[in-house]
Amino acid sequence: MEKIVVEKENLRLDQYVSEALNISRSKVQKLLKQEKITVNKKQEKASYLVCLDDVIEIDSDLDFSFKVEARDIKLDIVYEDEYLMIINKESGMVVHPAPGHYDDTMVNALLHYFNISSTTNIRIGIVHRLDKDTSGLMMVAKNDEVLDMLSNMIKEKKVERHYIALVDGVISPETGTIDAPIGRDKNFREKMAVTDQNSKEAITHFKVLKRYKQNTLVECILDTGRTHQIRVHMAYIGYPVTNDPVYNKKKSDSFGQMLHSKSIKFNHPITGELIYFEKEPPKEFSDKLDKLEI
Repeated sequence: MEKIVVEKENLRLDQYVSEALNISRSKVQKLLKQEKITVNKKQEKASYLVCLDDVIEIDSDLDFSFKVEARDIKLDIVYEDEYLMIINKESGMVVHPAPGHYDDTMVNALLHYFNISSTTNIRIGIVHRLDKDTSGLMMVAKNDEVLDMLSNMIKEKKVERHYIALVDGVISPETGTIDAPIGRDKNFREKMAVTDQNSKEAITHFKVLKRYKQNTLVECILDTGRTHQIRVHMAYIGYPVTNDPVYNKKKSDSFGQMLHSKSIKFNHPITGELIYFEKEPPKEFSDKLDKLEI
């Protein structure tokens, strides 16, 4: 059992535990949901404001696993064989279960599709994830061997992924490369940032597709796959993704960031066949571009 005596008051419980144990707030919220955290021997909400000398106790095993149930949620499957699938994820769908989304995620949908009633392995087949409001193509493996092979192919840059993003501001150069390491934002643990502390290499190439009066449509190619990479990098150079609720200071609506995983290209890890698929962005994205033409 981990025990913490509060030394700094008026912070949210989830924030205080996150900083004290150096774990993400989302993990702290999972522990709270599982009733693995107590304050002075009592259950408290994540929003509870800690007081000096409060005693916070956390289960020492820090077990973040939980049971995920199958749900009949429609998936847009663009390719499938006995080894893998390529899915066109809609904007708004969460990939992995997380606080507030335990029953409506891609993992829930995959469990139903594979006829598995439930699991505690929330990674199930997911090779690379897309953020909740990022739409487009992503890979799913059907067994652990293929999962490892595809994951290694991404690490070795053998999978070509092209994204399109609408960003705020008019970019002058036709092309560019952003080579800046990404790590957890030290002030806001739920965000990522360009930083030289506890960070990993991150490289994004971009090409201007079209310029509007106050926006630019760009194509982005990833050399690496860091969390929120395109969103962080474009904001870092002063051109945040339009409608991004986290990295853009302007007010966003419910659709979220204008970012779409447009195409994916790789050699099949088992058959060697060249696999290439491309999907146009969702209607909301296209409608936004049409309005910019006016």
